[in-house]
Amino acid sequence: MRLAYFDCFCGTAGDMILAALLHAGLELDVLHDVVRRLGLPDVALVASPVRRGGLAAMHVRVEVGAAARQAHRHLPQILEIIERAGLAGPVTANARRIFERLAKAEAAIHGIPPEKVHFHEVGAADAIVDIVGACAGLHALRIDRVVCSPIPTGSGTVTCEHGALPVPAPATVELLRGVPIAACEVEGELTTPTGAAVLTTLAAGYGPPPAMRLEAAGYGAGTREFRARANVLRVMVGTASEGGEPGDERVIIL
Repeated sequence: MRLAYFDCFCGTAGDMILAALLHAGLELDVLHDVVRRLGLPDVALVASPVRRGGLAAMHVRVEVGAAARQAHRHLPQILEIIERAGLAGPVTANARRIFERLAKAEAAIHGIPPEKVHFHEVGAADAIVDIVGACAGLHALRIDRVVCSPIPTGSGTVTCEHGALPVPAPATVELLRGVPIAACEVEGELTTPTGAAVLTTLAAGYGPPPAMRLEAAGYGAGTREFRARANVLRVMVGTASEGGEPGDERVIIL
């Protein structure tokens, strides 16, 4: 069984997940193919090596032109984009699950049915690329099981379409229900709704790194620099040690 352990040292975001997978050995062409298949106009993905806190890392940016910007998308529209992309079955299924959880989280916050949710920032082209790209990347790396560390959320406020909101954002809080979170001295939004949705949907367990033969590690950089700690998400990829890992043995990625 191949494992991917996400060490959320400084939180998580959709672009950080993509960057960490690339740094761990995922071919960039896999993500370019995702963008092409999604058929979103005027969208490009750019990856570049950077340093965060003295660590070599990868940074990913989804460039979205005017033709790809759309103020609102409902869940059925997003699921239709994913379905018609013609991706591998497990990639499509996991991307659907992630967006359905996002819709439920937003619906709970606003007190409306999930199908009525306007996704705003989460429904933007870059978030669709982040989510579908993460699922495709894990599939390409042949990951059978995802495990995640406790997740730091940050503190302070974040500005969105609705104005200033507390950190973690309400959607992030909803997505982290039942998930171990970690304290962190860094102020700011460390975990975004997109990052929380991806990891909490796909993770089969939380805690320290599982027993495995380590094959690769990658560091995905966030956009900002922090003095207190390196703004990176680390992924460690390997094969489960003989005897497997105790606890929940659900296979998430096929």
